Amino acid sequence: MGDKIRVDLDHAQVKKAVLALQAFLKSNATGKKLFREESQKVSLLVTLWKIPPKTQTIRIPLPHAQRTDSEEVCLFTKDEPRMTGEQTQRFYKRLLQEKGIKNVTEVIPYQILKTEYKQFEAKRRLLGNYSMFLSDDRIRRLLPSHIGKHFYNSKKEPLSVSLQSKHWARDLQKWIQGTTIRINDKGSCCMTRIGRTDMTADELTDNIEAAVKIMMEKIRMNGPVVKMIHLKSEKSVALPIYTSSLTHLDAPAAKQDRWNEIRKQNQRAKEAQEKKKKAKKRKAEVDKVDEDKKEDEEEEEIPQLVPIKSKGAKPKQQQKKSKLAESKPAKIPLKHTRAKKFRRAEPKGKKPKGKRRA
Repeated sequence: MGDKIRVDLDHAQVKKAVLALQAFLKSNATGKKLFREESQKVSLLVTLWKIPPKTQTIRIPLPHAQRTDSEEVCLFTKDEPRMTGEQTQRFYKRLLQEKGIKNVTEVIPYQILKTEYKQFEAKRRLLGNYSMFLSDDRIRRLLPSHIGKHFYNSKKEPLSVSLQSKHWARDLQKWIQGTTIRINDKGSCCMTRIGRTDMTADELTDNIEAAVKIMMEKIRMNGPVVKMIHLKSEKSVALPIYTSSLTHLDAPAAKQDRWNEIRKQNQRAKEAQEKKKKAKKRKAEVDKVDEDKKEDEEEEEIPQLVPIKSKGAKPKQQQKKSKLAESKPAKIPLKHTRAKKFRRAEPKGKKPKGKRRA
């Protein structure tokens, strides 16, 4: 794939669209406003040529602040050592006040988040009370299991900020007054907030150009990326400020033919390599069969060797039997082991009783 194609916005066209949007909102305003400073959000609608392969969140610092001082921001912090939750809250609130950061109105240490915002209703109430959430980068990976999926569904997931940096206050203010755009892998359209309707046309134009430039630098896609860019508010139609050209779709015939020729050459080379491998394999099998036949022909019968017996020497089997006989103990015949029967001695002067003769 080639490099990314640049998006060159026409400054005059962008400013004309901003003025038309402001005029449209002014003409549609009816009735008396409850608050004079009531304003709407101005957003950029970006349409891509294709669906991105991965989800990506791009942070965009803007030259002009797109949040008012009345919009409240919540900050999640790490528990400071040797401090309770309330002491950690007072510590960070004092630091924010010294640095002049007014938007951060609530500081929630990690321990208080785990204990006091465990219920579902408490999490939903926290989500609705603040327009933006920031978190200390030391506890950012621990937050998803405690804040729930509703923060991510409403695109209010906390942005990580390094509170250990020397310029942490400047970075905090930059992300609060900046914006983010979420490139989703489930569609080709994405939207980001770049200002308010009560801002001047020049300020909105500068924010639009800065947002598009940084987005094109950080997006992880190659080739033609952006198809169209529209400008809209909460209650207005989308006004086009950029449309991509279609030159990259009409590829020259010579270039297309060149690609087709390269594909055919690669296919022919692949087929030739496969044929060569098959021929080599077949030759190896034939050579093996010939070698086996040659070995069978050259093989001769080996005469059996008969051992020569000497007169004085005994066969090996007889020698083994004689050795076994010598090693075994001699068996005693059973007749010698039986006890002898003795007759009872007859008294003297008496003849032994015998059988009478008939």
